[in-house]
Amino acid sequence: MPFVGDSNPSVRQLDDRNWRVIDGLTYRGNVDEFVVPAGMHTDFASVPRVVVWFLPRYGRYTRAAILHDYLWCYRVADGEERITRRDADGLFRRVMRELEVPFLRRWIMWAAVRWAALTKRDGRDGWFRDAPQVLLVSIAAAPFVLAAALVVLVSLAALYVVDWIVYLPLRIIRAGKSRVMKEPPRKEVPPPTFDWNAA
Repeated sequence: MPFVGDSNPSVRQLDDRNWRVIDGLTYRGNVDEFVVPAGMHTDFASVPRVVVWFLPRYGRYTRAAILHDYLWCYRVADGEERITRRDADGLFRRVMRELEVPFLRRWIMWAAVRWAALTKRDGRDGWFRDAPQVLLVSIAAAPFVLAAALVVLVSLAALYVVDWIVYLPLRIIRAGKSRVMKEPPRKEVPPPTFDWNAA
């Protein structure tokens, strides 16, 4: 394994989607060595909520996802040891291969991060060299992903509406009790939220 030492990630949850790396993680490539520092934040694989059924945020590729977060957040922006997003994404795919992530899954995840690179100004550099492969993988994956993602999206939207239907009467009852009893409520009822990324 190209990860050095105890490569099982040790993390602490910060909120619904972010984690802090407790112990550093070291990846040794053919030429370079990348050290993910303790204290770095990660969201593992940045997968939209509507497709986590297909690509969970963590799994066999967790270490590759943490390394990729590090590369995108620190090494791409670092002037001294700069690498491109394209290089970071290629390393992500390579590490997934080394971690024995199945062929189609790693190529789909690679295509997803290449699409995400388009949202970054410096992510467009070299993007079109990968465009044929990204498009081929995306077209191959679309029949498996889009229909189910649409069902999940409609279900999440319906759940959001039902959340509001339940929330509003609870909020009104809570406000009425506060006025009658002239004391602050013991429990806060948070309003529903619709988050594309939170599980």
